[in-house]
Amino acid sequence: MDVTDTTQAATWLTQEAYDRLKAELEHLEGPGRAEVTERIAAARDEGDLKENGGYHAAREEQAKQEARIRELKEKLRNVQIGTPPDDGVVEPGMVVTAVVAGDEMTFLLGSREIAGSADIEVFSPTSPLGASINGRKVGEKVSYTAPNGRDIPVEITDAKPFTG
Repeated sequence: MDVTDTTQAATWLTQEAYDRLKAELEHLEGPGRAEVTERIAAARDEGDLKENGGYHAAREEQAKQEARIRELKEKLRNVQIGTPPDDGVVEPGMVVTAVVAGDEMTFLLGSREIAGSADIEVFSPTSPLGASINGRKVGEKVSYTAPNGRDIPVEITDAKPFTG
């Protein structure tokens, strides 16, 4: 199954992250839905629905589960599996080292799904910091405006593909 889309809006996922999200989606759409449906039916059989806490809890769980299914489907719809090229250009899927406001920090540019259980800070490419460095090269200096209005200087010192 080829799910690769090379448009710039694609989300980079490692094969492990893709497999993990795909397995979660399959579980939620299959056994997960069946379990919640059974809980709702069992609670409904208890009688008065107005004062049936179990019924309302099961319905709330169902709503959360359906929202997660929609979220996973959207994430998996437009993905690039693998890692971006190791060319020193900052883009989603890269571990970036930068001096931000005088402090060196290392983080993953992308989504939390890429990071999985890795202990690394993650910044979205649409965050103020992420947007300011996305597409830039190692050695470049940029700045971004923080939510408090301050101008934050950033110097990119390294960018390598995230390997997990």
